[in-house]
Amino acid sequence: MPMSATRASATDRSAGKSTSTTILVTAVLVLVAVYFLVPVYWVVVAATKSTQDLFASNGFLLGGTFSLWQNISQVLSYDNGIFLRWFLNSVLYAGVGALIATYLAAAGGYALAKYQFRGKNLVFGTILGGVLVPGTATALPMFLLFSQLGLANTYWSVLIPSLVSPFGLFLCRIYADSTVDTALLEAARIDGAGELRIFHTLGLRILSPALVTVFLFQLVGIWNNFFLPLIMLSDNSLYPITLGLNNWRSQVDRLPAFYELTTGGVLLSIIPLAIAMIVLQRFWRGGLTEGAVK
Repeated sequence: MPMSATRASATDRSAGKSTSTTILVTAVLVLVAVYFLVPVYWVVVAATKSTQDLFASNGFLLGGTFSLWQNISQVLSYDNGIFLRWFLNSVLYAGVGALIATYLAAAGGYALAKYQFRGKNLVFGTILGGVLVPGTATALPMFLLFSQLGLANTYWSVLIPSLVSPFGLFLCRIYADSTVDTALLEAARIDGAGELRIFHTLGLRILSPALVTVFLFQLVGIWNNFFLPLIMLSDNSLYPITLGLNNWRSQVDRLPAFYELTTGGVLLSIIPLAIAMIVLQRFWRGGLTEGAVK
């Protein structure tokens, strides 16, 4: 058999090149995309309806009256703009918490990957155990602890638990071990750079794709956190968006107009997460080619 024919045959049998495989993969991806996008579409459509249209019309079609701007105006003005207070609380909890948690995870993961010290494996094993413990299992003990410290029903009671991310530290440790070259660190030490300078100028830059991943996971997790604020907070002005919207939803039986407030609030609450995903995804694309070209 000619060499060219052999190469052509091998090319035809390569994975992912056949038409049937391409159609199958595309169909699976379309189904997954629909699965994630349909709820978002329903929220957008529901936010444009009045309470009457919400129940009288098809859930995936627009109602008789386009009430989006009216609903958003009611959300922002109800109870002296309490939604804006909840929004800023969520920005504080999620933004500050995710940022500090990402930095601490990067520092811990970098240290576990690039330094040798006694008890290193024990520390890493303990962190792995922390990954397996659900947050709901530790919420009640944390509430008792914060109550004894006098920090319950304060910003600190939600913010402090958000500063630790066992999964983020685990991810940073694995990523630093595979991407941060020890020879590069040694060269920096020879040039007279201190350990903190090496970490901040070299380590953080190399770890940026992992840091974006940790930041987004932590941001989404804190933003959508419901159980911890429910236990810790009793002051309405300290609520995050999740707890505030649930407070509105619980009043729909007494006042059906809260349906409009809830759907409009849900729509506004997902906008910051969508913006964060769109803005930060370019760092993921940059990290995919890490080490591809020497």
